[in-house]
Amino acid sequence: MYKEKFDFYSPVNLKSYNLDKTMRYQLDILGSLDFFTRRHSENVANLTCRICEYFHFNQKFTIYCTICAYLHDIGKLFIPSEILNKPGRLTDEEFEIMKTHTTKGYEMCMKDLKLRPYAIGALNHHEALNGSGYPNGITKIPMEAQIIRVADEYDAIVTKRQYTTHVNISETLKDLIKDARPDPKFVALDQLAQNSKVGKINKRVLKILFKVVIDDILYEIACLYEYLDYLKENIKRLELICKYAEKAEEAKTDKKKEYYREGMKMLFQIDENFENYRQVFEEYKDALEIRTDRIDKLRNEIKIIKKLEV
Repeated sequence: MYKEKFDFYSPVNLKSYNLDKTMRYQLDILGSLDFFTRRHSENVANLTCRICEYFHFNQKFTIYCTICAYLHDIGKLFIPSEILNKPGRLTDEEFEIMKTHTTKGYEMCMKDLKLRPYAIGALNHHEALNGSGYPNGITKIPMEAQIIRVADEYDAIVTKRQYTTHVNISETLKDLIKDARPDPKFVALDQLAQNSKVGKINKRVLKILFKVVIDDILYEIACLYEYLDYLKENIKRLELICKYAEKAEEAKTDKKKEYYREGMKMLFQIDENFENYRQVFEEYKDALEIRTDRIDKLRNEIKIIKKLEV
């Protein structure tokens, strides 16, 4: 039994642009990053591209934002691996070093004429609308960086929690909603400031991320339905094998018995035989039940997300 193929992020929209040709040089730069940072950069670019489409930005700006997103973590090339890949919580000193990936990425891009147009994404993707971000604590943040910030946070949580399905993904979105609202502690320190009325991330961008996530849930459901067809087809085949087995047991002659056993052999697939076909049959039925239940849970996730308020 093969397992269903499913990429957590739908690749459809991103592939609608001829990004390979446009971004060949930039993508070559990503090759220098470690696997996890490179994969994260690809995921953030995917989300950024699709958020831009929902904003109805023109193609030129969408591609620009997507490239910025691909390169947003390029400064991590300069972060020591023992800090970058540390499994546990960073110390305060280590976190200060980690934060320098924004300025180091900006400096790297500014030194390269081909990367210079995308330096803003590297510099500002950790800035916050309420001024609590880094490296400069600015509140007037370019739109491309605001989009990357939301996509970056979402994928970071998805990776940390090791999601392989969108079941319970609404819990991640609820965490992002907290970042879109004013921080009570921050407000208490700065009651008169305009930025005390906003959160860290752009509410409009977050609302559009909800739509992108729903698209991904529907994509997962579509992948599951395709897999259900495979499971049902094999369950039907194994049901026929079981019928042939019953007829073989009921057969009065060895010739008749062998006739049905040969029929069973013809229906067996790789690694299936007379000893294990009933176990395989049960595994297919269990898999069908599990995937059907997951579809129900995914549909419920969509209902929950549609009711979320930012």
